[in-house]
Amino acid sequence: MELSAITLDCADPLALADFYHRATGLPLHPANRPDFAGLQRDGGLLLGFQRVDDYRAPEWPGQTVPQQVHVDFDVDDLAATAARLLALGATRPEPQRDPDRFLVLIDPAGHPFCLCPRRAG
Repeated sequence: MELSAITLDCADPLALADFYHRATGLPLHPANRPDFAGLQRDGGLLLGFQRVDDYRAPEWPGQTVPQQVHVDFDVDDLAATAARLLALGATRPEPQRDPDRFLVLIDPAGHPFCLCPRRAG
């Protein structure tokens, strides 16, 4: 068994795919459409975004609408990467639970994701 895709629910798949494309540099999938979009490099893992009618964004750190899934990204420069993502439309919730180990940001559709300092090794 091989993991081939991770898909996030959202209201606007094309917009969310564009955010993560600009954030990660992963190529947009050539078959993107308004109800499903994705990012994929050379047949690797697909990061997908599917439209859900009446989508409700997760609440973080609250759990009225649970996050259900989140993605972690290793980065070389936590502050610079966070600043770039905030400029692209991410938001930074407060409080941060452990900002020396990871920084939580919220994508434009409301999904929390973490930036983690890349460890040598």
